[in-house]
Amino acid sequence: MSRDAVPPPVRLGDYRPPDWLVDTVHLDVRLHPSAARIVARLTMRPNPAGRAGSPIVLDGDELSLKAITLDGVPLAGTAYVVTPTALTLLAPPQRPLTLEIETVVNPSANTKLMGLYRSSGTYCTQCEAEGFRRITYFPDRPDVLAVYTTRIEAEREEAPVLLGNGNPVESGAVEGTSRHYAVWHDPWPKPCYLFALVGGRLDRITEDFVTATGKKVALGIYVEPGKTERAGYAMDALKRSMRWDEEVFGCEYDLDVFNIVAVADFNMGAMENKGLNIFNDKYVLASPQTATDADYANIEAIIAHEYFHNWTGNRITCRDWFQLCLKEGLTVFRDQEFSADARSRPVKRISDVRLLKGHQFPEDAGPLAHPVRPDSYREINNFYTATVYEKGAEVVRMLKTLLGEEGFRAGMDLYLDRHDGDAATVEDFLTCFADANGVDLTQFALWYAQSGTPQVTVSGSWDAAARSYRLDVVQTLPPTPGQSEKQPMLIPLAVGLVGPDGQDLPLTLDDGSNAERGVLLVTQPRQSFVFRDIAQRPVPSLNRGFSAPVKLSSDMSTADLLFLARHDSDPFNRFDAAQTIALGHLVEATAAARAGADLPAPDALVAALGATLDDGTLDPAFVAQALSIPSETDVAREIGEDVDPDAIHFARTTLRQAVSAALAPALEAAYIRHAPSGAYSPEAASAGQRALRNTCLDLLAAGGTAESLARAQAHFETADNMTDRFFALSLLAHAAPQAREAALAAFHERFRDDPLVVDKWMALQAQIAEPQALERVRGLTHHAAFAWSNPNRVRALIGSFAGLNPTQFHRIDGAGHELVADAVIDIDGRNPQLAARLLAAFKSWRSLEPVRRASAEAALRRVADKPGLSPDVTDIVGRSLG
Repeated sequence: MSRDAVPPPVRLGDYRPPDWLVDTVHLDVRLHPSAARIVARLTMRPNPAGRAGSPIVLDGDELSLKAITLDGVPLAGTAYVVTPTALTLLAPPQRPLTLEIETVVNPSANTKLMGLYRSSGTYCTQCEAEGFRRITYFPDRPDVLAVYTTRIEAEREEAPVLLGNGNPVESGAVEGTSRHYAVWHDPWPKPCYLFALVGGRLDRITEDFVTATGKKVALGIYVEPGKTERAGYAMDALKRSMRWDEEVFGCEYDLDVFNIVAVADFNMGAMENKGLNIFNDKYVLASPQTATDADYANIEAIIAHEYFHNWTGNRITCRDWFQLCLKEGLTVFRDQEFSADARSRPVKRISDVRLLKGHQFPEDAGPLAHPVRPDSYREINNFYTATVYEKGAEVVRMLKTLLGEEGFRAGMDLYLDRHDGDAATVEDFLTCFADANGVDLTQFALWYAQSGTPQVTVSGSWDAAARSYRLDVVQTLPPTPGQSEKQPMLIPLAVGLVGPDGQDLPLTLDDGSNAERGVLLVTQPRQSFVFRDIAQRPVPSLNRGFSAPVKLSSDMSTADLLFLARHDSDPFNRFDAAQTIALGHLVEATAAARAGADLPAPDALVAALGATLDDGTLDPAFVAQALSIPSETDVAREIGEDVDPDAIHFARTTLRQAVSAALAPALEAAYIRHAPSGAYSPEAASAGQRALRNTCLDLLAAGGTAESLARAQAHFETADNMTDRFFALSLLAHAAPQAREAALAAFHERFRDDPLVVDKWMALQAQIAEPQALERVRGLTHHAAFAWSNPNRVRALIGSFAGLNPTQFHRIDGAGHELVADAVIDIDGRNPQLAARLLAAFKSWRSLEPVRRASAEAALRRVADKPGLSPDVTDIVGRSLG
């Protein structure tokens, strides 16, 4: 599609109810590699809320229409119009009716991986956001809910397993043929984006789950033949998430079966289709020899996320795609809470905030910024973003902070009860919390409507004579193109005042009230809060637990930050204090590097890290997070403009060397102290021990001594699990060029037949911050294991280069930008979604220094000028260039 053919933007303000509703859908799907036949029987009726006398407009994309009947009578060609995007019945009778439509699609040629396609010989579907229109003509919008019955037929030899939404009804042989069929019925009305089917040669593991009310549910996880032994952890995570959702949110499963299918070719991480979740296999398959601790944690979280959608997304869905955060942000919050309960809550919170700051803050600060609930879009697939997911989750978390545990649960209970079976809106959601708690959430709703990250500046002053402490708070919101002047937000700022003895002081405001739960409500551009009965100067602990997704700055000294890093009772702020010291040092060091001056000494940071390392009372997983040096992306975000990736890399490398030298004895002692005992286990305590041990090894290796590199080599050679083996390989690849190639070759030889592990091997090489990385990446595109058609391969190699190797992606000669632009142009014709997501790596291009900024702009303009761009890529490049 040329750029001129891209449809105009869809606007929230233009929403109107569907003119026709669909009550039931009966699908007869006859699978075939190149000519799958779909017969859809739709019972429809005019919508009383729609426009009277309207035609029936059904969406379609790359469909071959074979037949259409109305109430059993074939329609004449003059009764309807077919275009590349729709089938329109011009003058249908304005009454309930039945349409039967026969279409044919080619699953094997469907490289977009949307609609019905084949993955390694398995038929599967992906219908969110607008993939169902690639299967049959239908009003493809989330506010059209129907009850589905699906008959699936296939060659038994080709597809012995046939799965659909809902509960199995019947199955058997097709008489006189080598084919067989299965019928599935989903009793719960759903939008078409939740439709799914699977057919193929698959192995499975099964278990039963008994719900809180005693209902037995048959669980199944289907994988490629021979891989069932790697599905056990996913099954365990599924059962734990089902129980947790009952206990924490009162949400019980509502079908007789729940199935998960893992496929190799998938644009997303997973999809919550009702009763039949389809997963990218990297988020299902795990064994100690092939998966890292991070992989296990991701599997646990994503299994839970997709299951939790059964209520927050499926039973209650979105009225329109502008409400995407209503299911995604809410469900991310729920999976974060599940993981926090299953593992370490402080460590999980740190991890989530690092993800938010690393991905969503730059999105908010760049040309792709948009509100949590956008007010317009050109291509909905491009709004599955960190803003919708991660910032959307933070908004839900703020709601819980405002209302407290009981108030939040009361609001959720009302929402689940009042809107069960509805296609709801953000307003519906917030109204339930307001009604359940008797509060006004009008100002809070601005978090959904205004883009950008609020800047909160806090200054504190202690009045010894008045025995009081005053916090002055200023909030500002950055301007965003297309948005009018922004209104002040309601910011729940969790605070503490830490006394000289390291203990929290009671919080009593000057009006005699308590700061409930330590949360100050910042509602004005400027506000002051005075605490009384403060006999000694405290150190303020601000935005505890990262209670609001804001950029915080304060007048705290380095000594104050060191004090918090040692004494703060809030684990997140104890971590954040050290990170703030480190970021301040790295910003200063980067400026010095660009000026050719001596870099500052990191004495304060070394002191903070040393104190944390020496504190034997802390969780090892927390210590590992606290010892981590901010990434180059973190530093670039802190600098904000005129960014020089090479200077940042030099400053960070120098800092790591200094920390390594200063803390070597303590790091060595911790490395030895946390040596493994017993067999590998992915559970949180064992993973925390490995995380700390590997972090210590990483900092030791940063010193570049022969002893530390020999230790890394031994760590690699003796590892009995993928976490340790791959971590050591990464150290050798980055810090020991003389050992790199042999280690990479040995790793590949061992795992060459496992695509998911080979992905790790490719991703690692794409991140090596050396000029040769560019040619290495180009060479790997010709490796036998690489396939441009597989999203996992492309993300591992090209995505890792663009997202995790800033010095080489942003090379001064522009070659890194050219490589990614070439990949985007090449992929766009086959898989527009994948291409658009790769192109989003340019989201912070305007913050680069002038030479690199010009190079990035030239690469973007070359993409923009390419004839025949997809709407997906056209949208991203257009917004990026602005």
